[in-house]
Amino acid sequence: MDTTGLDDSCLGYEVILKDDDTSTPRCPHGPTLLFEKQGKGGQRFYACSACRDRKECSFFQWEDEKVSEVRKMSREAENQRKKLPPFSQEQYSARFQQFLALAPDQMKFCQDCQLLLLPDEMMAHGTHAQVPVAIRQLRRPSGLLRPLDNKKSHAQYLFTERTARFLLSTLTDLGYNKVLCVGTPRLHELIKTDGKSRAMTSLLLDIDFRYGQFYSQNEFCHYNMFNHHFFDSQTSSEVVRAFLRESNGEKAVMVADPPFGGLVKPLAKSFSRISQTWRELQSDDSSNVDIPMIWIFPYFFEPRILECLPSLTMLDYQVDYDNHSLYKHGKTGRKQSPVRLFTNITPSKIALPEDEGYRFCAICARYVWSLNTHCLTCNVCPSKDGRQWKHCSLCERCVKPSWRHCQSCDRCALPDHPCNQSKVKEGCFNCASLGHKRKSCPRKRVSRGGSKSKRRNGVYVKQPAKKMK
Repeated sequence: MDTTGLDDSCLGYEVILKDDDTSTPRCPHGPTLLFEKQGKGGQRFYACSACRDRKECSFFQWEDEKVSEVRKMSREAENQRKKLPPFSQEQYSARFQQFLALAPDQMKFCQDCQLLLLPDEMMAHGTHAQVPVAIRQLRRPSGLLRPLDNKKSHAQYLFTERTARFLLSTLTDLGYNKVLCVGTPRLHELIKTDGKSRAMTSLLLDIDFRYGQFYSQNEFCHYNMFNHHFFDSQTSSEVVRAFLRESNGEKAVMVADPPFGGLVKPLAKSFSRISQTWRELQSDDSSNVDIPMIWIFPYFFEPRILECLPSLTMLDYQVDYDNHSLYKHGKTGRKQSPVRLFTNITPSKIALPEDEGYRFCAICARYVWSLNTHCLTCNVCPSKDGRQWKHCSLCERCVKPSWRHCQSCDRCALPDHPCNQSKVKEGCFNCASLGHKRKSCPRKRVSRGGSKSKRRNGVYVKQPAKKMK
């Protein structure tokens, strides 16, 4: 997904979630999402859940578009052709066992195809870049695979060792011994290789099928977190159910690290469906409890996340990534990473490392960043971005240190902000009425038949049907 920090209603579009997606059209990445263009007309269309780049996935269909059976069959055949990795997960697992049995000088990895090579395949890859592979690299495949870098589809950013070890240490201290790693390959690797976590097991769910060649069927599932789609649906669903089933004192937890430009609403729905599966498998009464969860996302998505999952709390811990130019500490990154932990685990139970600049606030009953000073007026440690915030008596709240109170706007803002242009008009975005919201607007068009789509500036817009001459 695009990692520019856009949310569900960005650029005038909003995602419409359905309770049942069985009738939803599908692309190679599973069930598509229904989007609605904000404004007059409210045009709705289906598009890929995982890619915002039409070059990566060109699927597009108007909500009310009539699709012939021939086109449906052709589309399904195309989906099957494009979505399948070179091998099934069962075949990948068998290949890996054969690879492990090779002599060290025979272990080769094709950098062009991102594939572990067996001896009889090396000639077919003779013109490709082949590099030797050590056993230690097989245990940490995220260092061997080339990170995907298309920001509008599957850009991958990997935890630093510091962040991965903090997460592992925290989960160990809390007594969890089953970790569902959703898009967190570095944590999955560390759990499998670290001596202190021998009693802990993990299952990696990731849309990058390349990881399948390093793990067994019980260690990896090819998964799209934006529509809760398992590419090997029946087998993977059973693997996840078996993993989430707790017995003999086992405790499961989910750690998810979605792409930062991902749509919050679909992600929250997928995580809720995982929680529902977890609840169904518990022997005790857990009907109103969600699976313990850590959702890793930038702090500025807090309102959106809490709107979807109000049981979560944002912690001050700053998550770092090895291969992101901004989201890490150091000379090439920011002084503070904007990525945080959102969790439904009691905040006071998660001890943030004091040697990295965190302290415990007894009033808030949680660990906070050293510059996050407790405000006695607001009775909270208010800082979100790692800087020390200040209290504004006129706004009756704490604000960023660079903001100043503007008498014209009657609020705090940056000193050079445009006055009287920042207040958003309440009411309906569709017809401008103040009596209702856009979703319940009576003037929204429902039927849009007989029209065609035309691409303008990278966005498909509807055109009126041409009259027959």
